[in-house]
This record gives sequence, structure tokens and C-alpha cells, in this order.
Amino acid sequence: MQCFYAPETDLHDPIFRLTNGKIQRNAERAERARLMMAGLEQMGLSTETPPEAPRSTLEAVHTEKFLAFLETAWEEWQKLPDCGPEVVPQVFPKSEVATYPENIVARAGWHFGDTSAPIGEHSWTASRRAADCAVAAADVVLGGAPSAYALCRPAGHHTSADIAAGHCLMNNSAIAAARLRTEHARVATLDIDVHHGNGTQEIFYDRADVMTCSVHADPSDYYPFNVGHAHETGRGEGLGFNLNIPLPRTTTDEAWLEAIAASLEAIAAFQPGALMVSLGLDAHENDPLLGMKVSFDGFRRAGEMIATAGYPTVLVQEGGYLSPDLTTSLASFLSGFLGREG
Repeated sequence: MQCFYAPETDLHDPIFRLTNGKIQRNAERAERARLMMAGLEQMGLSTETPPEAPRSTLEAVHTEKFLAFLETAWEEWQKLPDCGPEVVPQVFPKSEVATYPENIVARAGWHFGDTSAPIGEHSWTASRRAADCAVAAADVVLGGAPSAYALCRPAGHHTSADIAAGHCLMNNSAIAAARLRTEHARVATLDIDVHHGNGTQEIFYDRADVMTCSVHADPSDYYPFNVGHAHETGRGEGLGFNLNIPLPRTTTDEAWLEAIAASLEAIAAFQPGALMVSLGLDAHENDPLLGMKVSFDGFRRAGEMIATAGYPTVLVQEGGYLSPDLTTSLASFLSGFLGREG
């Protein structure tokens, strides 16, 4: 299986995070890539550096205003008096009646849903190269490979067409799905990150050609809180093509795997030409974000189930945070997916 990773993504190593009113170190650290690279090495997999994807692949998902903001925000922020080292929103100016702002402070609030995805000096380069990994993996599958993996940092599934949030900048998963859609009449997405893929859901919520499925911790008491409920099934032409399966934070292997099986059953009825998997590893029992209690064997069995479904599949890395177990979580999933021992 071909795997893609861009060293430039390590340049994104954010500092700021606000949790329950307390400033903490951001969880989306560059060290995550080292831990996941070790998981690939355990499986005997090497990585390739992706080519730069056409900007049109980004514009298939994101608005031009949003992309321009990501590209220029840090430099404009540095012109503010006594500014901090990262772009962190402090006002959220959207309302029922609102005009797109020119001021960088206001634009930061316009394009962010929370304070957990700060933009540093190299964040644009990193997020651009992460998207390149996702596109490269999709192109390999479009070229006939059964599967490919994109090690993307920063993650992406909380970002909508024009609002970034939850440690995410560009939505790499949605970009990969849209790329697959260029040659397949129907594409399915399966998000197994412990957090609901709210950005991916919003991007495709009105569409009947991309089915979105997400298995995640119940948002009634877990991020992203206000979206990800079972009653959200799509809108307009997309009605019936969005599936959410929220689970308690006490969830262990069997219930988690049953939810994935239910998602795959719905995907089978949809009959997609290809599948994009948002591969979050933060459902593991030792992940520091404490969302669920899935074991290494649970990840292995999930990988096996998804591979057995038989679709041309793009794996796009989402969450999974700093723990020595992150390496083994990735190797466990891939051992099941590839049908061999880790």
C-alpha cells in the first residue's frame, strides 16, 4: 500500500489551546507524525512525498475566501500591535445580518469555530501539504490501487467549507472524497475518529452523491457538542445520505465494531464506487482525550472489517493524540486492513 507524508507538515506545531477556561498546550503537536511513522515502519510501510495538488482540488471543498485567509492570516496578524505568535480568534462576528470583514481580527473569528486551531507561521504550508497527501492517496486509488494512506497533519474533519475548528485547518478527508468523486458517481465516507466529523458532514449534507457516516462519542457531552446526533440524516437532495452513530464514552470494542458494521451495511446499500475513511485513532482506551475505550484488537478488527467491504479505499489520518500507544493503534488497524500481522 502506498503511503504519503510531507515533512513540511511538521512545521505546524501549535501552542495555544483553551479547555474549560484554562490555557493549555495544543494537542495537535508535530510529534504525532513521528509516532505514526513508527506505526508504518512496524508494518514495513514506507512513505512518499506527494506532488503539489492543483488548487482546484482544494476549491472543490473550500471557498476561495477561506483559502485566502489561511494563506495570508499569519502575516497580516503580525502587523497587529503587540500580537501573539499565533492567530487565535477573539471575536466571532457572524450573525444573521453580517458583512464579510476586512479586519484580520474579525476575519479570524469569521473563519474559526473555536480557539483550538491556531495558525502559526508555517501553518498554511503544512495544511497545504497535508491536503496534497490526501489528493495523492486519492489519485493512487483512482489509478487502480485497492487502497492508499495519507498521513495528514493538521487533521481536517472538523473544518467546513469556510470555518476551521477542532485542531483542523483544511478538510483533507473531504478533499480526498471530492477527488474520488471526479471519477465515481457515488463516494462514501466513513469517519471512525472518536469525535464527530462535523465539517465533513456539513460539506456534503445537501448531496446525494456522497454518503457520510460517522461513529463517534455522544456529542451531548463531548466535542463538537452541538452536532453529530442520530437525527441528523441529511437535507434536501442529501436527505437519507448522512448517518451518525453516537456512542457513550464508556464504549468498548464490541459496541464500537457493531456501529462500524452498521455503517458499512448502510454504505453497501448506497453502492459507492469508492470509500474514504477518516482514520481517527483517538477512540483508543489510552488516548489522552478520553473519548472511548477501544483496544488494539478493536482497531485490528475494524481494519479487517473495512477491508473486507471491498471498496477502493483512501485512508486519511485524522485524530489520535500523544501517547506511546498511538504507534501501536495505527499498526493494529493496518494489520487488520492489510490482512497481516503487525
